[in-house]
Amino acid sequence: MNEQVLLDIRGAVATLTLNRPQAMNSLGLDMGKALLARVQELQKAEGVKVVVVTGAGDHFMAGGDIKEFHTMVGAVPAERERAFGRLIGELINPAVEILRGLPAPVVGKIRGACAGFGFSLMAGCDLALAADNAYFTTGYSLLGTTADGGGTYFLPRLVGMKKAAELTLLAERLDAPQALALGLVNRVVPAAELDAACEALAVRLASGPSFAYANAKRLLNRSLTASLADQLTAEAASFGRCSATGDFAEGVTAFVEKRKPAFKGK
Repeated sequence: MNEQVLLDIRGAVATLTLNRPQAMNSLGLDMGKALLARVQELQKAEGVKVVVVTGAGDHFMAGGDIKEFHTMVGAVPAERERAFGRLIGELINPAVEILRGLPAPVVGKIRGACAGFGFSLMAGCDLALAADNAYFTTGYSLLGTTADGGGTYFLPRLVGMKKAAELTLLAERLDAPQALALGLVNRVVPAAELDAACEALAVRLASGPSFAYANAKRLLNRSLTASLADQLTAEAASFGRCSATGDFAEGVTAFVEKRKPAFKGK
């Protein structure tokens, strides 16, 4: 089995690990294949209530494998265009769409380098926790190319068009506090505390109202392309569906009884 991306499911928490630590988890063809295979497995898995995306070793992902890219430089331009088109169109794009469409919250656990496709992958997570040693750059323009993995989709939605243009065109490096200030990540913690902080968040989400979380994600994902009237209609329908669940009854009862709710996800 291609082990450049690992999937580990323990209880309700799934961990997707980019697993090329010797190359800062950089993306090449084999990792692209592994990423798609693992997220397809994840899509079919039952009982998963939260997904953590992380990198093995000291880095999240340093972007594309430049050494692998360099082997393509001698190819004719049309061949390079076809090769990278296949890598992105047939492997990366469906993987990103599957991750973004999962009903479970997806949490990025970021340490060290987060660049290129790693930056796009982080931006597409629902939540992101960063170590204080994390650093971020889009990076693409430094190679004379443009973003993949949804970078130009997620970034303007996170930071606005002007700042997205700056980060994309100049590809300047951001430290963790800057990423936090821009809203690229939700929290920054000391590097030694990242694992514990992410585990605590995963446990909290896994014990939460997962049916409501899935509906909330759906509402948020459609909101930027929906009219106000359509969004209000969708909210009403979603609230109605949630109110028919045991979690709603438990949440209301727990509030009245002044105790912590015990959600079941249904």
